[in-house]
Amino acid sequence: MTAPLPRPKRKNPIMRTRQPTLPPYSRGRVALGLTAAATIGRFELQKCADCGAVQYPPREACHVCLSAALEWKPEAGTATLLSETVLHHSNDLFFRERLPWRLGLVQLDSGPTVMVHLLDDVPAPPTRMRVGVRLDRAGQAVLLGLPETETENMNEDRVMREMSCDPKFRKVLVTDGKSEVGQAMVRALAKAGADLIWVGHAEPWKNPPGFDSITDLPQVSLVPLDVTNAKSVTEAAGSIGGKVDIVINTAEVHRTFGIGARRGTDVARAEMDVNYFGLLRLAQEFGPALRGRGADGQSSAVAWVNLLSIYALSNFPAHGTFSASKAAALSLAQCLRAEMRPAGIRVVNVFPGPIDDDWNQLTPPPKVSPAALASAIVKALRDGVEDVYPGDVAQEWLERWMDNPKILERELAAGGS
Repeated sequence: MTAPLPRPKRKNPIMRTRQPTLPPYSRGRVALGLTAAATIGRFELQKCADCGAVQYPPREACHVCLSAALEWKPEAGTATLLSETVLHHSNDLFFRERLPWRLGLVQLDSGPTVMVHLLDDVPAPPTRMRVGVRLDRAGQAVLLGLPETETENMNEDRVMREMSCDPKFRKVLVTDGKSEVGQAMVRALAKAGADLIWVGHAEPWKNPPGFDSITDLPQVSLVPLDVTNAKSVTEAAGSIGGKVDIVINTAEVHRTFGIGARRGTDVARAEMDVNYFGLLRLAQEFGPALRGRGADGQSSAVAWVNLLSIYALSNFPAHGTFSASKAAALSLAQCLRAEMRPAGIRVVNVFPGPIDDDWNQLTPPPKVSPAALASAIVKALRDGVEDVYPGDVAQEWLERWMDNPKILERELAAGGS
């Protein structure tokens, strides 16, 4: 059983801050198929459509029949540990600072033999176990050796913590605590063991329902933050930017209608000012500090979370300008991800379907409750994924978009059915 994670000690200010380094991250285009599945929490391997052989590492042709008819298929991950070794020396900068490091040679039940990073709770070989996939600090898929059944505190194993963004004992900023989603996010983080939760609040004269209940939580500290005001964002970053480990941007403006049903550009400007330019202001002010602390001990800076929408993938005309603002934010988030990756900071994009809030009152079920959305974000941080699609609608739209985005566009134009 993994020992419970100890609360980190207060950092000695005269000790050096370890600079971020990355594990080896070069991958060919074919191998990136494994990473593409891992970004949304799936473990997939290549399977030959002609002879049925499953293979690893990824190749352009089947290693049995040389067929090019290869498809990425879900892998169960059941396996047998054949042998293990413990790495005590490495010339690689990333692993040199994390030794000793346990590795194992594993035979998957589906056929391939693979090398995995072994958790401490996996017994000595020969033994039954599971193989899972995670994104490492460089954002590339790697294979993990897991116990056959989940053990207590397994997520606190040091190898697992390197591959995830668990909020336990970390300091988190929630940019808007006055929305229903923001309040649910604060409660979920408190339950997950976050050490300190800064809650951004604009327009202090407004006191929405539920806001007082989160301010009473012992982990919560309020910070003035208006993402539409550059000075406010700069002052917040100057006050807490060097201490934040995870930024969760829940600030958004959501209005209905598309182009022809509303005159003027005021509403669209407001959506862009919060949903796009708000993210840009936050990234410019908080991003450099996060990058500088990407390897700063047990509870270093690890993640940036953006609340987007499934409408960002393909415009939903009934929410047309909102969809456009979220599509712009998605493009910006991809840029942010590229800039954060050298420091090992994971940018997590959240694509919920319709949320059960004021702006979706007339949208029929199924809808995602704020509490379910917050739980999905915490799970995404623990699992170390890049993209998460909470709710039945988001899952369905994702499958339709991956199958054929042009067909989905036509379906949405016809009302979404």
